[in-house]
Amino acid sequence: MKMIAGGAVRLNGVVVSDPSLRVEEGQVLDLQLDEPAELETLAQPIALEIVFEDDDVIVVNKPAGMVVHPAPGTPDGTLVNALLHHCRDTLSGIGGARRPGIVHRIDKETSGLLVVAKSDRAHHGLAEQFAAHTVTRRYLALAHGVPQAGDPRLRGLQGVDLEPGNILRIATQLARHKTDRQRQAVLWHGGRHAVTRARVLQAYGTPGVLALLECWLETGRTHQIRVHMAYAGHGLVGDPTYGGKRKMGAKVLPADVAQAVMAFPRQALHAASLGFDHPVSGERLEFAADLPADMGDLLVGLAAAPGADPAGPPPTMHLSGVPTRTIA
Repeated sequence: MKMIAGGAVRLNGVVVSDPSLRVEEGQVLDLQLDEPAELETLAQPIALEIVFEDDDVIVVNKPAGMVVHPAPGTPDGTLVNALLHHCRDTLSGIGGARRPGIVHRIDKETSGLLVVAKSDRAHHGLAEQFAAHTVTRRYLALAHGVPQAGDPRLRGLQGVDLEPGNILRIATQLARHKTDRQRQAVLWHGGRHAVTRARVLQAYGTPGVLALLECWLETGRTHQIRVHMAYAGHGLVGDPTYGGKRKMGAKVLPADVAQAVMAFPRQALHAASLGFDHPVSGERLEFAADLPADMGDLLVGLAAAPGADPAGPPPTMHLSGVPTRTIA
């Protein structure tokens, strides 16, 4: 529509002004496209929460709302802009001007830990570990419903298994949605193999209507946890893309708590721990970051509501079997 309004569309050499005009076989459409604008990635003095740093790597705790690297529509204000200011000229150049040092990403509205390469040797070493799936990444997520081993719906769902310890395993192929390019979709042929595991840390509501999950990745695909949990019927609270915006009646949660859940402004997902071998020294490094205030406050309210599992862990960092360097 914008291109037609701007006179940038021609049919058989004649400018098209009617957007409802039908095109017939054999006719020729010419589209006049603007020259792509050069994207200059600027260093910007944006505050960073740095968990660890040496000459080769830097680990940061990214806040929700921050994009990892510049892209069309988000030319600045990103993690990369902040890193360029902090690290000056010491980031790895392998990722190019838009993604210097970036070896993995988390979504804009997901908070938590990322490792960035400062040297090319570190970039290569980290990339090899991500490709070999030896980097450990664990997430805390607040989901609708409580996944349970006895749920016949889950047992009959293709690609879903329940492992010992009530661990939910989801294995599918993932690829971009055919009609909505901003989404990922579950496939069984084509796409990329993706495996997610999750276990319930704590249930909330009467009956259990929400669950705090510990999720970990065998693979790392775009939106993997979000799309897998939605596929299993346990979409994340606040997720506008995969159906995490759900209404709740007064019978399941107190009205104020239910309203806080329904109004949560982002997917309730936090990259809580990160482990990898230092790409130069070989030392195994493990880091953990407590929940951000928005998720933490929401869980405090849920824990005080009727129906919360009294045996569950407190709404803070609580991951099983992960030796960590915890940051406040």
